[in-house]
Amino acid sequence: MTRSETRSLPIEFDSADLATLGEGEVAYVKPMSSDEIRRVFPEAPELAPGLALFALLSASGNPILLTDSRDAAVANAWAQDLETVSVH
Repeated sequence: MTRSETRSLPIEFDSADLATLGEGEVAYVKPMSSDEIRRVFPEAPELAPGLALFALLSASGNPILLTDSRDAAVANAWAQDLETVSVH
């Protein structure tokens, strides 16, 4: 095998492995409307309909923060040493 050749090894992940992949290292910034918030943040207070918000979610999808500013979500992730990824 030469340096330019690569060998693929089969990697098997179960759903538990995938759920923890990136946990404590990666966070997702997801734009959401206030109408969607209860699905992700069940304990959130009642919000006015139609607000544009941003959720910061852990790699496994657990909610970390809800804010009205993408910059605030990213700053919070950085403060926790998390790499941010956008979700659309």
